[in-house]
Order: sequence, then structure tokens, then C-alpha cells
Amino acid sequence: MKIRTGFGYDVHQLRAGLPFWLGGIQVPHTHGALGHSDADVLIHVICDALLGAANLRDIGFHFPDTDPQYKGIDSKRLLAEVVRLLHERGYTISNIDSTICLEQPKVNPHIPAMQRVLAEVMGIEADDISIKATTTEKLGFVGRQEGVAAYASVLIMQP
Repeated sequence: MKIRTGFGYDVHQLRAGLPFWLGGIQVPHTHGALGHSDADVLIHVICDALLGAANLRDIGFHFPDTDPQYKGIDSKRLLAEVVRLLHERGYTISNIDSTICLEQPKVNPHIPAMQRVLAEVMGIEADDISIKATTTEKLGFVGRQEGVAAYASVLIMQP
């Protein structure tokens, strides 16, 4: 059995009046993430970690922000395509561990819904998706509420 790990990191600016998509759900907030797609930073880091684990480059390679077909796209569609690419190469997802860095809004109440949605998209158990949230204690761009950051590590397997 081949076992591989992957790591992802992403940031997005926060802007007033935009919808805030995080982990495949819309989280109520006055600000949303700015990006070419729906700017779901959690899904983006999971995609990058999965692609990296399979040595399939990164999310920008597969879904460039210069391509108009991805303008405003639901990031769940990108994640589904990444999972398809993994399955095509014989990989299965063992587990995902992720951290969202954000001062506001509080993410913890939304984590179970995110796990359910992401699990459905990836065809894995919600229990195999760890989502944690932290602040930066008011330090840096996250602390000033100018942006959101996220990290993810994944384990994939190939028989």
C-alpha cells in the first residue's frame, strides 16, 4: 500500500458585502472572501493538499483564475473534480486535518455543517475531516480582520 501526505495553505482578502463561503457553506457575516471563484479558503486548501499528495501540482494549475469558466464557481465543484482526479489514479482519501485562521465570525458553531457538506462532496465520512478554528490574537492581517487564512494536511492511500 502506498501512503502519501499533502499540505495546503491559502489566504483571501475579506471585503464588506460579499457572501462568506467557508467549508462549502455560506457563513453569515458582514464580510466575505474576495477571489475569482467563490473564494472558499477551506476548500481551496483541501484541494491543494490533495493535489499535492498525489503530485498533481496545485489548484491554480487545474483551475486558473485567468480562465473565465471558473469566475464565481462554487468551490465544491472544484473539490469534486480534484477527488475525481485522485480516484482516476487509484487514490482514496484517508483523512483531512485543517485549521482556519479568522478573528470573526466565530467558526466553531458551523464546523459540523461544514464536515457534512465536505464529506458528501468527497464521498468520505464526516469523522475523517477535522476542522479547527483559531484567531491570531489580533496580530497580522487576520488579526486586523483584513483576511482569512487556512491550512490543511491530508493522507491519501493507494492499494
